[in-house]
Amino acid sequence: MSKGWTYSKAGVNIDDKSKAIGSLVSELKFKRDGLGQMVRIPGLFASLIDFGDRYLTLATDGVGTKLLIAKELGIWNTVGIDCIAMNVNDTICVNSEPVSFVDYIAIDHPNDAVTKEIGIGLQKGAEMSNMEIVGGEIAVLPEMVHGVDLSGTCLGFVEKGREITGENCKEGDAIISLRSSGIHSNGLTLARKVLESSNISLNDKLKGLNKTVGMELLTPTEIYVKQVLDITRTYDIHGLIDITGGGLRNLLRMKKGLRYVIDDPVEPAPIFKAIQEIGEVEEREMYQTLNMSMGFMIIAPEADAEDIAKRYGNADIVGRVEKGNGVLLGPGSILYENY
Repeated sequence: MSKGWTYSKAGVNIDDKSKAIGSLVSELKFKRDGLGQMVRIPGLFASLIDFGDRYLTLATDGVGTKLLIAKELGIWNTVGIDCIAMNVNDTICVNSEPVSFVDYIAIDHPNDAVTKEIGIGLQKGAEMSNMEIVGGEIAVLPEMVHGVDLSGTCLGFVEKGREITGENCKEGDAIISLRSSGIHSNGLTLARKVLESSNISLNDKLKGLNKTVGMELLTPTEIYVKQVLDITRTYDIHGLIDITGGGLRNLLRMKKGLRYVIDDPVEPAPIFKAIQEIGEVEEREMYQTLNMSMGFMIIAPEADAEDIAKRYGNADIVGRVEKGNGVLLGPGSILYENY
């Protein structure tokens, strides 16, 4: 067993989470007929719903324990951006354009100052995504919630024939990464526990960081909507992957029977290096928990990859697709089998 910190040691076991999801989904057996039925392709980041000459899409997600950082710092005006980003970045993974959003806030006691600040971030995120917030809910749950929880659901659409599911990925394709703005909204439980165990305050400024620890962790999740939809309009894209919970494991959502090799990863930002060093976190654990500065990935024909990387300043060719199975980081160092 590793002597350093792991996500499981911090309180989140991703394998147990997968089992819990499986047990839930196994009970969801009813299937609608006709208009509005689900397209049953496993592993998609957003669900495709048959709606005539288009597919509607739905995606739902929340901000997670990043809200604890917002609470401690008393800064709430950015977490709404995270809420939008976590949903729209999943939505675009099937080449769907986000159009509408509803938010859900669970709170122990109504606080108009806090909800106003959350609204500022939601508005900003919606504007960045060219998407309208059409409704939402604030639930006051003093016996169930201690603080604030924020989540939402995104509606999108894609013309039939333009959806991207990963099934067109093939040997010889290149893997392109779009750089992240920081930790985004995944793996914060591990980051927080590592820092707390070393008595590092959110107001501390560590060597190599341009901001305090708290402000580094609170940096809003990058929204990739306009860039990715521009890329898919211009190039023949085979796969789109939001690197969120599970890190590089998300590549396992792409076509089976292929190996996705990340042999030239982006240099991780200082915040990742600090967490790894302070918590003695193993390399494998870092790459299956955090985005490691690779917030979104695109699988494209090798012939287009260099053009994409040159055209977009935040894009880097980080790997390739080959025969095999699973995900490989570096020359044989880390392998995730398809499951």
